Amino acid sequence: RGGSGGMRCGMRAGSGGMRAGMRAGMRAAALALLLGALRAGGTELTFELPDSDKQCFHQELERGTKFTLDYQVITGGHYDVDCFVEDPNGRTIYKETKKQYDSFPHRTEVQGVYTFCFSNEFSTFSHKTVYFDFQVGDEPPILPDMSNRVTALTQMESACVTIHEALNTVIDSQTHYRLREAQDRSRAEDLNGRVSYWSVGETLILFVVSIGQVMLLKSFFTEKRPGSGGAST
Repeated sequence: RGGSGGMRCGMRAGSGGMRAGMRAGMRAAALALLLGALRAGGTELTFELPDSDKQCFHQELERGTKFTLDYQVITGGHYDVDCFVEDPNGRTIYKETKKQYDSFPHRTEVQGVYTFCFSNEFSTFSHKTVYFDFQVGDEPPILPDMSNRVTALTQMESACVTIHEALNTVIDSQTHYRLREAQDRSRAEDLNGRVSYWSVGETLILFVVSIGQVMLLKSFFTEKRPGSGGAST
């Protein structure tokens, strides 16, 4: 009996360890699938665009590839910039002037190098800081056979899809708030500089007016002595 009890305890402990290992393995596999799905092709860049200047970027794309260009002006002037996109044949497929932010999704019709440019040539003294996010390709399914699946998703698969969508929302929200924070910080620093200059100017004017008033009052109480010269006969 003692031996059989020990065997039962050993079997229970072994089965518990196997279950824990299977759960850990399933969680690791789900996490790997989730992280693999989050790896989408794209480029994020924040760059400085001097006044009266233009900056262009180039990307080679296959035919039928979907891409999305999101951009926003963070600092400088009226927070606006010109933007245009050209296909490999030199045809302009997108053009906007003096935009603060915008999004342009497109599916390529020809293969080749696509060019998208940001122009600040209309400004003669405003230095701009521009952020853009260039995403290429459709987002892959979170599960390998999700597009051709006939049966319903399991509870864990549904949870993975929900977490994936929530993480995408979090990423977009973080990017949005990060850009808004940078833009608001730039405006606050600019306003702080203007207030500081205005305060210095008011202080100087106050000193000048105070000295002028003192000199004016002093002139009122200064005794004027008549001249000592006399008329000669």
